[in-house]
Amino acid sequence: MFVDFFIQRPVFATVCALLIILGGAIAIPSLPIAQFPQLAPPQVVVSSGYIGANAQAVESAVTIPLEQAINGVPGMKYISSSSGNDGTSQITVTFDVTRDVDLASVDVQNRVSQALGRLPNAVKNTGIIITKQAAGFVFGAGVYSESGQYDSLFLSNYLDVYVRDAMKRVSGVGDVFIFGERKYAMRLWLDPSRLAQRGLTATTVLNALEEQNVQVASGQVGQPPSNQGQSYQISVRAIGRLTEPSEFENIILKTGTDGTLVRIKDVGRAELGAEDYGSILRFNGHDAVGIGVTQLPGANALDVDKAAKAELARLSENFPPGLKYAVAFDTTTVIGESIREVLFTLLEAIGLVILVIFLFLQDWRSTFIPAVTIPVSLIGTFIFVKVLGFSINTLTLFGITLATGLVVDDAIVVIENVERHIVEGITEPHNAASVAMKEVAGAVVATSLVLVSVFVPVALFP
Repeated sequence: MFVDFFIQRPVFATVCALLIILGGAIAIPSLPIAQFPQLAPPQVVVSSGYIGANAQAVESAVTIPLEQAINGVPGMKYISSSSGNDGTSQITVTFDVTRDVDLASVDVQNRVSQALGRLPNAVKNTGIIITKQAAGFVFGAGVYSESGQYDSLFLSNYLDVYVRDAMKRVSGVGDVFIFGERKYAMRLWLDPSRLAQRGLTATTVLNALEEQNVQVASGQVGQPPSNQGQSYQISVRAIGRLTEPSEFENIILKTGTDGTLVRIKDVGRAELGAEDYGSILRFNGHDAVGIGVTQLPGANALDVDKAAKAELARLSENFPPGLKYAVAFDTTTVIGESIREVLFTLLEAIGLVILVIFLFLQDWRSTFIPAVTIPVSLIGTFIFVKVLGFSINTLTLFGITLATGLVVDDAIVVIENVERHIVEGITEPHNAASVAMKEVAGAVVATSLVLVSVFVPVALFP
């Protein structure tokens, strides 16, 4: 009988058990940890901006052409979109839960490329952003100045330059968002009355900006072929894109018949300010800017939280004087507590199982043998958790907790039968085990198959 192979080779059987435990122990650190499994369908977001357009213009010129191109992408379930009066367009493509989000984003990118020719030039110039919908935030922090010496504009740009990119490089971090962000931008304020007096419109100003605020390749002086006496070859650098408010104010809008020039400073003014003043953030009574960290799909939330916080603490050592940060919320606290409670319940279940076995078998040696099957079975389970792409969450741990009592059933049956044969006269343990297994092997296998069959319908759920 096949069980005699292991009865006669206890060292080989022990090594097999140890290999199962080792495989599970290796798989556990590489498994993602979350409070719940990833059940939400994957989403890909297509974002674009049509500067100066209202919601109706964005809908007709940007959103609808993109929707028509994206519609029907493989694995798509439905599309939702929004068009704003600030010129923004956002299309969310939701896919079937079995669809790989990386392949889905590539398919959406290909569809968007087909529609680029139908979009306004202003949208092409600013670009179309395609991102995988990130999971919930791992944690969020507020960055503020205790004495108020730094305004929101400075805080936002400091985070953008010195913090965001560094934290994106942390392993497992999906993206880093800045709340209340205010990017530096050159703002032009136009006086409608002055524009009307000179027969100008805002479109005239935009056209002048496009013509005069450009980077031009100026070429070289003395580049071959040249005269025989030419000794030098010099690269020419011309003033390209403007950087100072005074330079923008001197942009020429119109030339009169008498040679007079109308500049932007004649009809308005330029200033270096924020790109958007639509939101304001306060933290602990201070004007502040927030920073939020999301994780990559399948990343370990607890490891991402720990590594990202450590990186933020390291970066804070170089903050300007008076600049502070504080963690505003941390979603991994709930995850850690939930996992800890389930693990505690699992240990309680193992203890109760061993106690019940001892109460009925009345022998520590007989209790120890079935108890050994618990770590072998439970730790070895994580090999299949890894192979099947599951995560360590409250549901998988709860399932393992429920199965704690099931893994010792067969071991108890075998031990009891072996014990009976030893009492009845077969004193040699190997012979007793062989005879006992010949009697109960079919029942043990049948019992295991019945237990497995109970969970087959659940395993077939989509």
